[in-house]
Amino acid sequence: MWQNYLTVGFRSLLKNRAYALINILGLAIGMAACLIILLFVRYELTYDKALPGSENAYQFQTYYHDPDTGEQSYLQMAAYVTKQALLKDFPQIEQAVYIQSSRPVVIRNGEPFEVEDFKFTDGPLFDILQFPFVQGNPKTALANPGSIVLTESEAQKRFGGENPIGQTLTVAAQGKNTDYRVTGVVQDPPKNSHVKLSMVARYDPSSYWADNPDFLTQWGWQSGHMYLRLKPGTDAAAINAQLPAWEKRNIADQVFGGQRFNQGDIADFALVNIRDVHLGKAQDGAMTPGNDRRTITTFAVVALLILGMACVNFVNLATARASQRAREVALRKVLGANRRQLITQFLGESVLVAGISMLVALAIAEVTLPAISGFLDADLEMTYFGSGGLVLPILALVLIVGAAGGLYPAFYLSRFQPAKVLKANKSAADAEGSGRLRGVLVVSQFAVSIGLIICTAVVYAQTAYARTSDPGYQREGLIQIDGAGRRQIQPVLDTMVAEMAKVDGVVSVGRTTIGIATPNSSNTGVQLPGRQEPVNIGQYNIDDGFFKTMGIKLIAGRSFDRSRPADSAERPFPEDPAAERAFAARGANVVVNELAAKRMGFKNPADAVGKQLKAALVDPEYGGMVPINIIGVVQDSRFRSVREPIDSIMFFYDPKSINQILVRYSSKDPAAVRGRLEGVWKRLAPEVPFQAKFSDEIVGKLYQAEASRAAIFAAFALLAVIVGCLGLFGLASFTAERRTKEIGIRKVLGARTRDIVRLLVWQFTRPVIIANLIAWPVAWWVMRDWLNKFDDRIALGPTPFVAAGLLALVIAIGTIAAHAVKVASANPIRALRYE
Repeated sequence: MWQNYLTVGFRSLLKNRAYALINILGLAIGMAACLIILLFVRYELTYDKALPGSENAYQFQTYYHDPDTGEQSYLQMAAYVTKQALLKDFPQIEQAVYIQSSRPVVIRNGEPFEVEDFKFTDGPLFDILQFPFVQGNPKTALANPGSIVLTESEAQKRFGGENPIGQTLTVAAQGKNTDYRVTGVVQDPPKNSHVKLSMVARYDPSSYWADNPDFLTQWGWQSGHMYLRLKPGTDAAAINAQLPAWEKRNIADQVFGGQRFNQGDIADFALVNIRDVHLGKAQDGAMTPGNDRRTITTFAVVALLILGMACVNFVNLATARASQRAREVALRKVLGANRRQLITQFLGESVLVAGISMLVALAIAEVTLPAISGFLDADLEMTYFGSGGLVLPILALVLIVGAAGGLYPAFYLSRFQPAKVLKANKSAADAEGSGRLRGVLVVSQFAVSIGLIICTAVVYAQTAYARTSDPGYQREGLIQIDGAGRRQIQPVLDTMVAEMAKVDGVVSVGRTTIGIATPNSSNTGVQLPGRQEPVNIGQYNIDDGFFKTMGIKLIAGRSFDRSRPADSAERPFPEDPAAERAFAARGANVVVNELAAKRMGFKNPADAVGKQLKAALVDPEYGGMVPINIIGVVQDSRFRSVREPIDSIMFFYDPKSINQILVRYSSKDPAAVRGRLEGVWKRLAPEVPFQAKFSDEIVGKLYQAEASRAAIFAAFALLAVIVGCLGLFGLASFTAERRTKEIGIRKVLGARTRDIVRLLVWQFTRPVIIANLIAWPVAWWVMRDWLNKFDDRIALGPTPFVAAGLLALVIAIGTIAAHAVKVASANPIRALRYE
């Protein structure tokens, strides 16, 4: 019996090759998309799950809320002081390790090089993050200060075929050169890990931070990540519930302008399992770019929609060609077949089509997966057997798709009555059915396609807007040089800036601690008259060339003048008590941006000029609150992503305490200007690698995630349109075939070819118009929610909706027009010759 079903199924497909091709190709595209997204979703959901001991490994995170603006900031980082406080109060914590990202200069055999993803740690990190070791003992590799562990790729890069164990690397950081002995080589963290590292050095925090001891004691200083290992069986939720009380016990009050303030009032803390970090709400201060569950869910839903569209094609075409199989069903029933046998046969044919489609889908997935993996920067692999194998999901998908696509046609075809079908050689399909279901399914297909086109257009438009919108400074013609804050640069910094200003093509040079899309974040409390709680305002250092170089406009007052001593906020480093007290007594002049002036209570920028306030700029033992005099107000500038609110900023004149050098150039050959700047750097600081990027390069990387998302949506939209068009073409073919006699009679009665074409085209464009009415409100709601995540965004106007609707209409007409013209142009004699 099964052999007979299989034979009939194959013969049916071979007899209707166009029908088979449309179904198989549509299902294959849908299945391939579903498989690839299944791999991607599984990849995103399995971050750090393969790491041994991950169930007991946690990251300690800090969540801030601004009481003035209501803005939330979720940091994966924590202050160093939290470590001892946690170990003291929670015996459930077995071990705690602090790691700090750094980009020091590393020297080997006298050759300096800069290392990305370098980490300092104060303990045996790999007891908690148990990445497999290639060489060395993971239990002792970081047992003592002065030891360093390299990843496998970093060891290969630095030592080649030489054994790195026991070798010495000199790390230049905090103005000191320290020798570290290589004690281990660890496997590179996989791409689906939130941890990113290349070298991990065990240091002594007290000596490393001897010049800046506040790092070890201040609760508001987040510059690293805290990892904890809990004892087996510990309930992390119970610890999280106790953290509010823990804050009150451990965070002491501070005094601002005679008023008491507690850091715990604006901060909350949480233990988060390392497997949940990647998709967690805390993404600020992340080592690797995170994701969110809503995005993953969206991709999965869209892939299922495309697969659903392919199943809709199957249902539409199966019911449309019912007339061709009605007599077959009737004759089988006359010869003794019951309805259950017929349902089994048709479902078997559906599963057969799904199985053939799956083979094509697997071929498509295998061919495209390497390119997709590279585009998504993910290690996606098609493994069929073993742990994580796809054999069972593939079989399940074939059965589900086969059942979803074939269930309704099976019940529909098997209900035909022999007497009705065979009477006068009539078909049940000719006698019954309005085609309403097929109309609903076509509408749903194009609603999905139109919705995806709208989403693609909006995402692309927002990404383009983010890259080109006015950030409040002149973005074009800028080079940003990192690493200017290194101690090795300090002795030659003034000379370097002066030499760079003389380079051919350079217009101006400025120094700052807040560059374009830098991770630097610093703020302090400003005491306002009549207000108990301080206002948080960003504080960043610049020199007198910064505003000119960036093209930031002065709105009121004046800018800094190096000839005026009162403008200077320079103090010696390391900290000198006498200098700190003198600074606290005399105060400093500041330039603020518009937003800072507004948050300080001034309605107009000009009202802020000349006003004096107090800010927490020195340690409380030296006076704490320092008088600041506002000398100027500049326009707001967006230094970070459009996703983040604009910073309220106080600028201080301190040209020595900076991190970046910004260069404004005017040249037709920017690369040559960069090369000349590199020459100046290497001549004055040969031991420090030169790192410079063009502003457009930085901004492009800043919005790379949005650009990738736009490309993915575009790919999905294209697939949806292709699948929809395949179904529409097949449906038009069968509908035209069924209406052959009607068309012949219309032509005999005087209908012109264009009248027939208009009739057929209208039949299939009407569902597209209805689909717009469904897709528009859904797409508007989804895109409005997505755009609300941006601080600066495009207006959600009618253009993408109308354009998507027109595009879908044009595609639909183009799909069926050629076939409609062919049918309408046929000789009516052929259609009516048997009448």
